[in-house]
Amino acid sequence: MPSVFIKTYGCQMNERDSEAVAAQLVAKGYTLAAGEATADVILLNTCSVRDLAEQKALRKMENLIAETRRSRPHVVLGFMGCVAQSRGQELIDRLPDVDLVVGTQKFHRTADHLGDLLAGRRDKVVDVAVEPGSEATIREHLLNGNARKSVTAFVSIMQGCNQYCTFCIVPYTRGEERSRAIPDIVAECRELVGQGVKEITLLGQIVTSYAKRDRPVRDGKSAFVQLLEAVHEIEGLERIRFTSPHPKGYGDDLVEAYGRLPKLVESAHIPVQSGSDRVLKLMHRGYTRERFLGIVQKLRRVQPAIGISTDFIVGFPGETEADFEATLSLVREVGFDQAFVFKYSERRDTPAAQMPGQLPQAVKEGRNQRLLAEVNASGARQHQKLVGRRVQILVEGPSKRNPARLTGRTRCNKIVVFDGSARHDRQLMDVRITRAGAFTLYGDPAILD
Repeated sequence: MPSVFIKTYGCQMNERDSEAVAAQLVAKGYTLAAGEATADVILLNTCSVRDLAEQKALRKMENLIAETRRSRPHVVLGFMGCVAQSRGQELIDRLPDVDLVVGTQKFHRTADHLGDLLAGRRDKVVDVAVEPGSEATIREHLLNGNARKSVTAFVSIMQGCNQYCTFCIVPYTRGEERSRAIPDIVAECRELVGQGVKEITLLGQIVTSYAKRDRPVRDGKSAFVQLLEAVHEIEGLERIRFTSPHPKGYGDDLVEAYGRLPKLVESAHIPVQSGSDRVLKLMHRGYTRERFLGIVQKLRRVQPAIGISTDFIVGFPGETEADFEATLSLVREVGFDQAFVFKYSERRDTPAAQMPGQLPQAVKEGRNQRLLAEVNASGARQHQKLVGRRVQILVEGPSKRNPARLTGRTRCNKIVVFDGSARHDRQLMDVRITRAGAFTLYGDPAILD
């Protein structure tokens, strides 16, 4: 059978989609290639949230065409994901050597399409049509990949987005919100736990919008909190995370869940995007700075040690220096543990692309660097607070930078590196933090009783 290599760009949703496609292909007899040079099929799972990610994927495909068509003309080349969805046939018109274009609701059709291409039944395939029920088709996992089993796993609970932020292309590439049934999600999670997974991250474009139009509020609990409760009941599961939510989804029922569900870890990634109410309104975010601060305050009352991370966009059309200063002051006021900072990127067919006040790249670059400096200082302060403390970590395996050491993650989502042995791998254990780096903690299990 042919070998396949999948290169993934973008978010955790894309990583999860790639894993499911790989697992589906392996189930049909394909092998996973270690790299592009030995693969019979090369697929790029693309991201179009920012222009940089889109252009990287296009350039990568151009390079693959140049490398493979001379020496290995049999290799099947394909695009998957958001760029495939938004551009469709245009990709093959631009790059005629591409064989396959699979949209975001068609990942589960990839194996069938490859079978047709490899057997010569079809010359090209472009499949970007809407498919009802596609939200329930991303459920296969490849826990051990080519090497060790994973102790953590991502589970997709929904697809699509109804928020329509003015800067975002996701509703156009992922479609409207479609949620899976709770029993189906719980069954997948239970299977993962049976294979040794101890921590599950629930995924959705706006995960807190899960089934809000399909499942009624019960006993004051939203559909998403009902799902958390159902997953919490799985025997053997140790930790639950979720990403990415929307501030509008943090009702009192969800805040309260952090205090009563022990498996729901003390960590919240809540994208705020800007500290300016004026910019938030232009972005169509649906909340104010005050509302965001109120959410953080409530979470810290329930879980004082909770780790808070976020996303920011700098250089949004019309953003003034005063607006940007409001974002800087929000970082100082909240004390984020981590934040991902992005320069505003025009996306075609989005309202923001047509707004007046598009800012020069130099302004975006300058604000990006200033905000990064503020975020890094905030993160360093939050990490330093844990020095000398005893924390629980879930050991995920060897450190990427130094395989001789092990790495784990705290409940508040901080990475801990320590000197351990094989008996520590995949275990929940306590360590005492001895020092803090920029975004890494260092621990010592030997000094514990």
